[in-house]
Amino acid sequence: MNLPKQKIQKRAEQLREQLQKAAYAYYVEDNPIMEDEVYDRLYRELQTLEAEHPEIVTPDSPTQRVGDKPADKFQSVKHNIPLYSLDNAFNIEEFANWEKRWKDRLENPIDSEYVCELKIDGSALALTYENGILVRGATRGDGETGEEITQNVKTIRSIPLKLQVDNPPSRVEVRGESFLPLDTFDRINQDREANGEAPFANPRNAAAGTLRQLDPQVVDRRQLQFFAYTLYIPGEDGDRPFHTHQEALQKLQEFGFLVNPNQTICRSLEDVAQYYDRWNEERRQLPYMTDGVVVKLNDIELQQRLGFTQKAPRWAIALKYPAEEVPTTVESVTVQVGRTGALTPVANLNPVQLAGTTVSRATLHNGDRIAELDLHIGDTVVVRKAGEIIPEVVRVLPELRPENAPAVEMPKTCPECGQPVVKPEDEAVTRCVNASCPAILRGSLKHWASRGALDIDGLGEKLISQMVDRRFVQSVADLYQLQPETLVVLERMGKKSAEKLVGAIAASQQQPWFRVLYGLGIRHVGSVNAQTLAQRFPSVDELATATVEDIAAVEGIGEIIASAIVDWFGIPANRESIDRLREAGLQLQGTPSQPETESNAHIQGQTFVLTGTLPNLMRNEAKSLIEKAGGKVTGSVSKKTNYVVVGDSAGSKLAKAEKLGIPLLSEEALLELLEAR
Repeated sequence: MNLPKQKIQKRAEQLREQLQKAAYAYYVEDNPIMEDEVYDRLYRELQTLEAEHPEIVTPDSPTQRVGDKPADKFQSVKHNIPLYSLDNAFNIEEFANWEKRWKDRLENPIDSEYVCELKIDGSALALTYENGILVRGATRGDGETGEEITQNVKTIRSIPLKLQVDNPPSRVEVRGESFLPLDTFDRINQDREANGEAPFANPRNAAAGTLRQLDPQVVDRRQLQFFAYTLYIPGEDGDRPFHTHQEALQKLQEFGFLVNPNQTICRSLEDVAQYYDRWNEERRQLPYMTDGVVVKLNDIELQQRLGFTQKAPRWAIALKYPAEEVPTTVESVTVQVGRTGALTPVANLNPVQLAGTTVSRATLHNGDRIAELDLHIGDTVVVRKAGEIIPEVVRVLPELRPENAPAVEMPKTCPECGQPVVKPEDEAVTRCVNASCPAILRGSLKHWASRGALDIDGLGEKLISQMVDRRFVQSVADLYQLQPETLVVLERMGKKSAEKLVGAIAASQQQPWFRVLYGLGIRHVGSVNAQTLAQRFPSVDELATATVEDIAAVEGIGEIIASAIVDWFGIPANRESIDRLREAGLQLQGTPSQPETESNAHIQGQTFVLTGTLPNLMRNEAKSLIEKAGGKVTGSVSKKTNYVVVGDSAGSKLAKAEKLGIPLLSEEALLELLEAR
């Protein structure tokens, strides 16, 4: 085009504005104002102008949504405002208890007004706008830190590159959920199967995996969608200069975001129950997946007064729908061997759809659970997801059992090494006790290299398996004898990679004594206990020669941990391993920093047992929180147990606790106890 530069720039501005309006009408309002052919012609005209005059390109131009070059990797970024998780309720009674708790925190009782929104089953995103322009998109990560994926976020058409208002705030933070509509998910899987690729298991996993694609053009083809649900506008008057959450949702719409249309105001517990029940039925007609309802107090001032716990807002809760249960048949049972030698039976199932995923395997926990189920090969079983995460067998339908179906029994020998297994009388777990078992060795090496232990970068599970299979390492100490020329024969291991790995292993020699102690993998010795023990026994020799009484006298340790430590050092092969680690230059003595503790009068000196799958906390996270507050966690229930923390699929420990009359705590109740002073 032979036009003056001023006219070219003006034409580009007009095209951008028109294309942005058309995209908003199409992707957000679902009300197209322009035919596809017209949009395409205008888009190509803008592309041509910007290609001929690169100086007129702006960050909010529709042509900038899809980058040309794949990223090398994603960078970690700290969120400007943390992305908190939500506490869960699984029925209206639990919701009523939550309502009572937040009201009890206020001096004067207050009538509640809630905003109820559908809980979209996708992947959370944090968006940052400066002067109205999108400058950063990041994954949720751990809530404090995520991965910067701005180029991928720009491909999502329902996320505006520029806020659709005049004079936007200098900075805006938006939180929301990216997701794949069900019809898009089906199309992607059809394409993958046609290309000989494995289909995605469910829309949630597909959305999360799509966001982490290094090539934004792949992300663009997947056609993710986005619902915005939280708005922050940092300023002198705080970060939410509006009175209600509903006002914030309206403001998000004004800015150009897609907000879920099915949100509503509920003014009582009964209103919430009706909304919850209604969508439990109607959610199956939605064009996307939802697994519950998010309930938030509408009043922003009230939200601020209630504040947050360690991990979640007190003014919001996720009211989840019950886990689905489906029947299927057991085709076989395999047994996995873990780092501690624990044998875990797993049922191999005729694949079935469950809560939006394809399930072909389900845990059977242990031999006691198999006996309790009276499980046979070929049985029809009912499967559900514990906490909607871990598939498990709930019950057997014996009337459908085939004739002469063989009963499932735990093996007498280890499936990995063939050595006899043992089952202690006071435990439900069957164990391999052969220290040379390849499965135990693989688990030990993985634990040794983990972030909380020796933190050896690059020593992953696949590489460990190759090393063990080729007998390059037969103990943790063998790692420190490895040379680059030995490693280069491994799959995907070149000279530079081998040298880098050997360097990372050598660097781990400088890790402090308490990390080495944790890395040894002694039963019941977690990272927090390892710090406590290393403080009291500042060298391996002092710990190795200590008695059960000496160790049990340390606050927060106790006899079970003490016995496990003494037993471990009593094994000649373990003492030999310590000698070899000493020769390799590992730090087996020192004065590590004082372990972090937050003494809590309600927890101090109390003994806890954890059983089942908690809805949010991993087992080691719950254990760490209890130990930091001065409590201790043991593996079995006895008369000395003060509390049993119960999650989904709790087994014999729950039954024993009920028999002994020991107080039971949910995850939520545990967190409240930890928070109390």
